[in-house]
Amino acid sequence: MTPLRTALYQGPGGVPASTADSLAALGRAARRAADAGARLLVTPELSLTGYALGSAVPELAEPADGPGAQAVAQIAAEHSLAIAYGYPERDGAAVYNSAQLIGPHGTRLANYRKTHLFGEFEAAHFRAGQDPIVQTELDGVRLGLLICYDVEFPETVRAHALAGTELLLVPTALMRPYEFVPQTLLPTRAWESQLYIAYANRYGPEGEFTFAGLSCLAAPDGTVRTRAGTGEDLVIADADPAFLAASRAGNTYLTDRRPELYSPLPPQGEPRR
Repeated sequence: MTPLRTALYQGPGGVPASTADSLAALGRAARRAADAGARLLVTPELSLTGYALGSAVPELAEPADGPGAQAVAQIAAEHSLAIAYGYPERDGAAVYNSAQLIGPHGTRLANYRKTHLFGEFEAAHFRAGQDPIVQTELDGVRLGLLICYDVEFPETVRAHALAGTELLLVPTALMRPYEFVPQTLLPTRAWESQLYIAYANRYGPEGEFTFAGLSCLAAPDGTVRTRAGTGEDLVIADADPAFLAASRAGNTYLTDRRPELYSPLPPQGEPRR
């Protein structure tokens, strides 16, 4: 089993002047990632448009096969690597905070709609997705998709692990002062659910938000294989299926579970008697 070399692009900073600027930055990052031998490039939440969009969300939203997707597909095919990117997705009257994975030949592999919306801005402008597990494969590695706040719920990550996800891709827009998420929570999630997590964050000030950076690839042994700083960055590390298999053999959280004791979990405010 060959390790999947994975690049995390932390950028561009600020609200781009246009989607074209974001695509140009993506093209540069893709070239650097491919030159370093990466087969997969993960970019932040809403990376095509910027996050602090306010009332511009509806006009910037586009279908999953829209012009943004077509442009990303060209970049992916040019550099022969898969690209995960975030964008506002329009489906009829609904707009979703989505992440799409385009394969190294320019074909769509997966599209995921954020299921756990964060804060007033997202609740006001996006509809929550209803499909918690979206998966695909790249070079024999089982990939899954979540977006930012989704990964902070242990249930979502455990569901992916039980469904066979080996590398979880998480485009992110994590604000300050929540740096403990990439520093502490992500390695814990990777350890407790025995998978790799590729967490690509935004950075710096953008509208009313200041993003924390610190993008990382967390491994199933609880270590961080690579971490970005707090500015624009591109970091690269391997997700190794053989190491994951050995880790799961030694850490038996998944096989030692006793779901009959805690399923279904009681809703909040309704303690089990």
